[in-house]
Amino acid sequence: MERLGFIGIGLMGSRMTTRLLAAGYPVRVWNRSPEKCAPLAALGAVPAASLAEMAEQCDVLLLCLSDTDAVESVVFGEDGLSDHLRQGQLLVDFSSITPDATRDFADSLAARNIHWVDAPVSGGVGGAESGKLIVMAGGETAAVERLRPIAAHLSQRLTHMGPSGSGQITKICNQMIVASNAVLIAETVALAARAGVDAAQLAPALAGGFADSLPLQILAPRMATDSFEPVQWKVNTLLKDLDNAVALAKEHLSGTPVSALASQLLRLHAGKGAGLEDLSSVVRLFKS
Repeated sequence: MERLGFIGIGLMGSRMTTRLLAAGYPVRVWNRSPEKCAPLAALGAVPAASLAEMAEQCDVLLLCLSDTDAVESVVFGEDGLSDHLRQGQLLVDFSSITPDATRDFADSLAARNIHWVDAPVSGGVGGAESGKLIVMAGGETAAVERLRPIAAHLSQRLTHMGPSGSGQITKICNQMIVASNAVLIAETVALAARAGVDAAQLAPALAGGFADSLPLQILAPRMATDSFEPVQWKVNTLLKDLDNAVALAKEHLSGTPVSALASQLLRLHAGKGAGLEDLSSVVRLFKS
C-alpha cells in the first residue's frame, strides 16, 4: 500500500482519514490546529510535526482545505510542501478551489515530475462517513488511475472529467445546483407554512416525484422545524463556491442569473451572522 498523508482534518478530512485507516493504509496526518489530529492518532494515524515530514514520509498527499489561499499556503508557502517534495509523488486536492489556481499549481509541480489531481467531492459529512462520496477528478489519466484504488474507500464513484482544473469546474457546477436549490427549497417551506400546510410533511410528500432531490430530503425537514444542526453545508462555503461560479461564467461569457441571485440572498443571510451556520438556516430569510 502507498503511504498516505492527509492534510486538513476538518469535518470532511477527519472522516475520510478514518475510512483510509480502516482500509489498512498507513496514514500520516497534519493540521494547522494539531489537537484535531488526536482522535485519528487513537485510531492509528501518525501525527506529523511538519509539512516537511509529510512530504518526506508519504507517497501520496491528500489535501482537504478551506479555500484556494489555504491550499496555496500549505503547498507553496514558506517551508510548504513544495519545498520538500520529490519526483513521482502525487498530490490530490479534495478541496474546492478555483480552476485557474488549480492549473497553475499543477503546472508548477509538473515541471518537477510531481503529479497533481484536483478531486473535489460531493456528498457532505454523511457521504464521507459512509464512503459514498462522489469524486470529480481532473488531471493526467495515469495520476487519476493511481488515485482510483484509494478513492474506492472514500467514494461510490470517481469520474475523470478531463485535464487539470476539470474537477474543480465540475464541482462549481455541482455547487450552483445545490445553492440555488437550497434557496428555492427555503421559499417553498416558508410558503407552505404560511399557507397553512404542515411544512414538515413537504419532503416525504414529494419523495419520488419530479421535485424530489437529496437537498430537498435533507434541508426541508430542518427548515420546517428550525433544526439547523448538524452542519451539512456552511453558508460561507457555498458563498465561496458561488463566487467561483460567477468568476468562471464571466470568463466564458456564460449567463448565470439564478446562481447570481442565490449568491446575493446567501450573502444577505451571511451578513446577519449566519456564515458558519448550516445552509438550511437560509429559510430564516423567508420566515422573518
